[in-house]
Amino acid sequence: MITSTILLQAGGSGASGIMGFLPMILIIVVFYFFMIRPQMKKAKDHKKYIEELKVNDRVVTTAGIHGRIVEISETTFLVDVGGGVKIRFDKSAVALEASKALNTPPKA
Repeated sequence: MITSTILLQAGGSGASGIMGFLPMILIIVVFYFFMIRPQMKKAKDHKKYIEELKVNDRVVTTAGIHGRIVEISETTFLVDVGGGVKIRFDKSAVALEASKALNTPPKA
């Protein structure tokens, strides 16, 4: 009698154990689709944009400096900021959205 009661209690707890983890699984799935996936897409777009930049493209750095690319090396850009002043920036310092907006022709 006692053995059958213990077995019935053990058998019923398997379904409730999964149901206990269901909210945690849902939180992880929501976190992935709303936080991790968009961030990975944004990083991929930024990397692609950096690879497509060429000499004479206008860019805005993350520091807010506007300039024109004069020279491209493996990991850096040489940017002419005006008045003959040239500054070397790391490729990751180019702001994606601001540079895209700067190079997009205005709509009439």
